[in-house]
Amino acid sequence: MIISIFLVSLQPNLLFVLKLFKSMPKQKTNSGSKKRFKITGTGKIKRKHAFHSHILTKKSKKRKSILAGVTLVHPSDEKRIKSLLAL
Repeated sequence: MIISIFLVSLQPNLLFVLKLFKSMPKQKTNSGSKKRFKITGTGKIKRKHAFHSHILTKKSKKRKSILAGVTLVHPSDEKRIKSLLAL
């Protein structure tokens, strides 16, 4: 970056020199999303079920067992989540 500013200051009419040294900005990964979602080997997105963190006494054993597992994100949400994960 310092090199490009130096070259532009020597030749102010050649502003395109700055573009040669400057890279495209990168999209940042959403820090909340990277903790909540994982990518499978086939490119699908895994997520945990909700409603399994507290108030478990009134929920049946079967329901808690199902909620403890992992499931895939719905295909209609995949594009949005992949943009949050910068994929």
